Amino acid sequence: MMIRPLDRERLRAQFRAAKPFPHIVLDNFLEPAQALDVARAYPTFQRAHELGDEFKGVNEHGKVQITDASRFPAKVQALNAALGSEGFLADLAYITGMQDLRYDASLAGGGIHVTGPRGRLDVHVDFNYLESQKLYRRLNLLLYLNPTWQEGWGGGVEFWDEGVTRCEQRLTPLLNRCVIFETSERSFHGVEEVRCPPGMVRQSFAVYYYTETPPKDYRGVDHTTIFRARPDETLKRLVLMPAEKALKQVRAQRERVRRVKDRLTRLVSR
Repeated sequence: MMIRPLDRERLRAQFRAAKPFPHIVLDNFLEPAQALDVARAYPTFQRAHELGDEFKGVNEHGKVQITDASRFPAKVQALNAALGSEGFLADLAYITGMQDLRYDASLAGGGIHVTGPRGRLDVHVDFNYLESQKLYRRLNLLLYLNPTWQEGWGGGVEFWDEGVTRCEQRLTPLLNRCVIFETSERSFHGVEEVRCPPGMVRQSFAVYYYTETPPKDYRGVDHTTIFRARPDETLKRLVLMPAEKALKQVRAQRERVRRVKDRLTRLVSR
């Protein structure tokens, strides 16, 4: 077994009582030797860049993501399989009270994450609906795979209050630490800036779980990731984020115009 046995009763109580939203923190999540094997199998930042996609936006920068499981090293493929196994899904369902959880084999937004120095992920709530599979997003699982990490290197996952006025909890991305939390309209979280030495990276693996039915607090509106500026990020809140939003809208409009032109061209050429 790659995943160590879970104390389901204790974790169920912790998940329900956790603030600012339901979550649990599992240290020594994998068998120690296997956790180290997976961590050592991770690609370098350069190799990850060749295999995946890098984020370079205002709110997410310096992170490379690989979602194609066929490109994972064998040790990472084994981890991915374990996180999607029926036994682990049953554990998650019991701990969280969410029945009929579905593992997303496409790893939309998940998979291997490698973040270099000065990389960051601003405070946000995640997309709530996976259109390609008609599923509602319910849980995030983040597993940290950093053989050596110091608290001063940043990169901690932050849990914020619903108004994004204060950080309620910050967790250092230590080797073999797993964080599981409910995906909801109030689960604001982010990653503080990575400050590790040059040549090092922050390594994590992410999996998201879904249900066919919406959660009780579903507001009837599907949305993509919603970012919020931290209280001290005035320039970002007032200038950078609105500017990027406007630019995306312009690009989207240009794409719509291009598609219309293409359709008209095809009609004329018939």
